[in-house]
Amino acid sequence: MNFEYFDIHSHLYFKDYDEDREEEIEKMKKHKIGTITIGTDFESSKIAIEMAEKHQNLFACIGQHPGDLNKDSVFDERLRTLADNEKVVAIGECGLDYFRMEVDDILLKSIQKTIFEYHIDLALEKDLPLMLHIRASKGTMDAYNDALNILEHHYKISGNKLKGNAHFFAGDMQVLKRFLDIGFAVSFTGVITFTNDYDEFVRAVPLDRIMSETDSPFVAPVPHRKGRNSPQHVPLVVEKIAEIRGEPVHTVKEAILANVKAYFPRIS
Repeated sequence: MNFEYFDIHSHLYFKDYDEDREEEIEKMKKHKIGTITIGTDFESSKIAIEMAEKHQNLFACIGQHPGDLNKDSVFDERLRTLADNEKVVAIGECGLDYFRMEVDDILLKSIQKTIFEYHIDLALEKDLPLMLHIRASKGTMDAYNDALNILEHHYKISGNKLKGNAHFFAGDMQVLKRFLDIGFAVSFTGVITFTNDYDEFVRAVPLDRIMSETDSPFVAPVPHRKGRNSPQHVPLVVEKIAEIRGEPVHTVKEAILANVKAYFPRIS
């Protein structure tokens, strides 16, 4: 399928779409919009695959969301049985999430790091990119710095084979540089349509490293702020990226589509 736009991060299996999911997907097809449906545990990863197998414009990502982990969590080895499916295009969303964690909760941080490394190993084993979820403690870059220390190590020992995307980027310029130095892409959501907080990062990311996403059903862009988000809104994200960068929409759109194919080869 030839796409006009691509949303690299959505959750179309969420209950928010239970009443009109198929209609949403058909509208996406009509407008040539593709998306990666992101699993957050084994069961949702299976559902993401089942949906992707039914629809030409859907693809799946499998993993364990770090924000859902607790002190009894272990890496779910069943994910390995899913990774060979041809509609699985990435491993994740995975990473570190310290946002609601007690600052001194060393044990839970250690568990998140260990499970993150299992995701990295699986991605390298299957030659698939990572879909990163990283959320720092309020007012810090702690989770970003810890995640990048892990990623930089694996990037080095893998012979630079590690690849992936930092979803919903909310770091600082130093964090952005570290991601770019290991060849990772960075994606932005509809948040950029209602705040200028990310403008400097949107402008700083090289055109061959930038991605568009909605994180549906969350963070709907202007003018849909009060409603449920949808991959159908990803053109608004692309248009805003182009506006912030001062570049033609068609240039940004084509670059993003090329980046999707480069970073997620199973899509192409």
